[in-house]
Order: sequence, then C-alpha cells, then structure tokens
Amino acid sequence: MGLLDSFEKGLERAVNSAFARTFRSGIQPVEIASALRREIDTKAAVVSRDRIIVPSTFLVHLSTEDAAAMHGLGSALIDELNTLVRKHAADQGYSFAGPLNIDLEADDRIATGTVRVESSSTPQGRVTWQAVITTGGQRHLLTGARTVIGRGSDADITIADAGSSRKHAEVLWDGEHAMLRDLGSTNGTKLNGQRIREAQLQSGMVITIGRTDLSFQVVPVSQGPRGGGGGDVPTRMFGAMP
Repeated sequence: MGLLDSFEKGLERAVNSAFARTFRSGIQPVEIASALRREIDTKAAVVSRDRIIVPSTFLVHLSTEDAAAMHGLGSALIDELNTLVRKHAADQGYSFAGPLNIDLEADDRIATGTVRVESSSTPQGRVTWQAVITTGGQRHLLTGARTVIGRGSDADITIADAGSSRKHAEVLWDGEHAMLRDLGSTNGTKLNGQRIREAQLQSGMVITIGRTDLSFQVVPVSQGPRGGGGGDVPTRMFGAMP
C-alpha cells in the first residue's frame, strides 16, 4: 500500500541499518503506521459533502518491551509517523479536528507484538466550523447569518474599491453552508472569475469585487459553538438556484 511503502522508505532515511535488527521480534514500526491508518479511516466522519473530519490526537498502546524499544529511537519514529499520517489524510481528503498529536504509551495489558490505538478529536470531543473571508491581509470572521461586503461605511466588510457599490454583495452563512449573493451592484460580482447573481460558496473560492479579491475559507475550530453563529438562516436558501 502507498502509505506503508512510503513509511518503509522514510524509515530507512530516519534510522540506521541496526534498526531492523532491533525489531526482529515484537511490534514492527510499519504495524504502528498501519494501525494509525486504520484508526483514521474507521473514525472518519462526513460532516458535509466536501468535509470529512478525522481525529487529531492518537495514543498508541504497546507492551512494555515494545514501548521501550520504540522510545529508544528518540523523535525519529514520531516525526515519521506524523508525516505519514498527514500524507494519508491529505491523500484521502480528510481534515484533522485539531493539531495532530501522536504519543506512544507502555501498557502492561498489551501483549508483545500487538498494538492498540485510541483517538480523539478535541478535549471536548467535538468540532465546530468557522467561515473566514480574507482580503488585503485582513481576516474577517463571519459571526452572523448575513455579512454585507461593500464600499459603504455601514457594510460589515468594507473595501476601498471604486468598482464596488456601497452594499455590493452579501455572504449568507448557517454554520455549515454558505451562499454568495450580488445585491444589485453596478459592476457585478465574480466567483472564481465567473460573474454570478447568487451561488453557493465553498472553501477556497475567491470572490472578486471590482479589482479586489476576497478569499473565502471554512476552517475547523477545536472549541464549543461560537455565539451568534447564524443559526437563523433558513435551510431553504441553499436549495436549487432559479
């Protein structure tokens, strides 16, 4: 398999040839990588069409003998496991629920040569999503159901662009989905270079107003729900466009 092949090649770079002799009996490092991959795949949770969340904290239980042998490698093994877990997540389109952390622990209940992995997403075991618009080096959190973009001082996100109307466009956000809607502007609104009247927004898309580009992102946050998250937006607004 790709992950394990990569692991074995990376392992050769990370440790010397004596490494293989050290683990002729007991657990093999490649088995730890395989166990982590299975845990990630098993716990992957689809939260929307384009978001699959996986745990970010992993505790690998090993026998006392195996744990001592693995810890003898220092940071090389953990660094390699972190790299390969990130690669597997990227290949599968997974998003981690928080900062990635992998630890090894000796467990006298585990037999030599076996491994058990426990995982969690956050200390609270939950993940929430935050929509962010970035323009001109400034990040704007979308904390309400409706965010108006325009040149006017009463816009939620103000852009100094002569090609923008005072209230040019709005982003509707319900905590999971987003929509971009032009507010009858003079010069129109573009999404990924295409002029639109209204369209669904996905993370990574670029909104263009006049000569100003605004990047839209949806990122996971490892904490409880934020206040004012826009739960009042009706679900029907994300239906088929006329």
